[in-house]
Amino acid sequence: MMTRARLHRRLMGTALCAVLLVGCAPVGPDFVRPNSPVVKQWIEVNSPSAGQSGLTSRSAPVVKWWETFNDPTLNKLIAEAYAQNLDLQVAGARVLQARAQLGIAFGELYPQSQAIGASIERRQVSDNLGPISDIRRIIPLDTEFSTSQVGFDAQWELDVWGQQRRGVQAARSNLALQVANYDDALVTLTGDVAALYVNIRALQESLAVARENIKLQQDSADLTELRFNNGVTTELDVQESLALLNNTKALVPEIESDLQQAKNALAVLLGTTPSRMTGLLGNSGRIPSARTNVSVGVPAELLRRRPDVRAAELAAATQSAQVGIALADLYPQFILSGAIGLQASGGQDLFSSGSNTGLANAGVVWNVLNYGRIKNNVRAQDAAYQALIANYQNTVLTAYSEVESAMVAYAQSRKQVGFYENSVAASRKAAEIAIDQYRDGIASYSRILNTQTALLRSQANLIQARQQVSSNLVAVYKGLGGGWQIRQNQEFLPETVLAEMAYRTDWGDLLEKTPTRASLN
Repeated sequence: MMTRARLHRRLMGTALCAVLLVGCAPVGPDFVRPNSPVVKQWIEVNSPSAGQSGLTSRSAPVVKWWETFNDPTLNKLIAEAYAQNLDLQVAGARVLQARAQLGIAFGELYPQSQAIGASIERRQVSDNLGPISDIRRIIPLDTEFSTSQVGFDAQWELDVWGQQRRGVQAARSNLALQVANYDDALVTLTGDVAALYVNIRALQESLAVARENIKLQQDSADLTELRFNNGVTTELDVQESLALLNNTKALVPEIESDLQQAKNALAVLLGTTPSRMTGLLGNSGRIPSARTNVSVGVPAELLRRRPDVRAAELAAATQSAQVGIALADLYPQFILSGAIGLQASGGQDLFSSGSNTGLANAGVVWNVLNYGRIKNNVRAQDAAYQALIANYQNTVLTAYSEVESAMVAYAQSRKQVGFYENSVAASRKAAEIAIDQYRDGIASYSRILNTQTALLRSQANLIQARQQVSSNLVAVYKGLGGGWQIRQNQEFLPETVLAEMAYRTDWGDLLEKTPTRASLN
């Protein structure tokens, strides 16, 4: 009879052979970063007018780029959005999900089926069965008996072709992909908060300008009313002044509506209710403006900084491993199974040396009749991989294009501001002269009408140009992929959410920034 020690040695020997077999290199392609176009220098930074663009490549872009606007309210809004935005929490939860999935993939490297079992059985055989009754006439036979057993069973599909190892590679790449997606969501979030904030401040300035012009035009209307009552002018001047005044007044409800809608959109990004926005933003404010010189770094840094570029690369890496997983199905699967335990009938000592029992089995399974299906699956996975390679290359090109477009828009809008500032100054002076001349009877009211209309238009254009400068600068920083670095050394979800998850489910240390290898097994 085989002793427990001998059975254990045989099982360990078989397992050792399996480990040697598993040493084969995994089938399928090993991922290499796809080739992509290389840009050596930015067009706008190296243009003849680069000195006036405010852009420089001499140093790397700042991480907390919103702080360059020197606006404490904007800094507070960014911090609150990072802490509370719900879309960002969705991305963070996917990172934790990918960590758990990596643990599942690691587990596939070990015996996939493991079970400890025990049973007690008592059976009564019928006395009226033909064979039993015939034997009992000759030999006394007990037809009632019991058995008990306890044991450990395991089954292991040997990773000869690297299918499980490719699965671990895919899970690792997917985890890194989810982190990159989180970073991309954070870049988008900071950019959207800043752009909305700039828009809100521009609307507040527009509202102030509209009310300023209403006061100016009201004074002009009062003047025409006085002159009409004194018989100096006709009713035409009165009606023209009232028409201009009411057209300007009609701008206020539209601006206020746009302002409230922008505040509502910002509230969603902050993960809060619209009722808090007035307290956070106040009723008035100025469009934030950044420092004169903006560091944009060199194009070579873009592939490292932009999370969406990293995500596109990691998506291709994940799919590359899927090709190897599909290829492994073309080859035979080697399966090792075994059992060790104790078994005894009723009345016998279950835990004695004579109760040892065991089984070791090695088998092979080969889906030779399904090769058409398996090969087409390999082809499908390879086509998906090729599509992701093209997607990566397209993402790189799009990234370069977005940055270049934002840079040229920023540089040109800076030029517009200077022209519109001159226009506003000239329009304001012209409006003052027209009123003086009309009061003295030198000019007709049409001169006032034209100059005040031009003043309002110039002021609106200046506000829009200043807004575009700041919005385009936000687009530059967003295109450069800045801002995601603030999550480093931070958890992917707020502490309150992590505490709730830990209370609901045993996460081990997977909710921590750097989970241990043991927690992934």
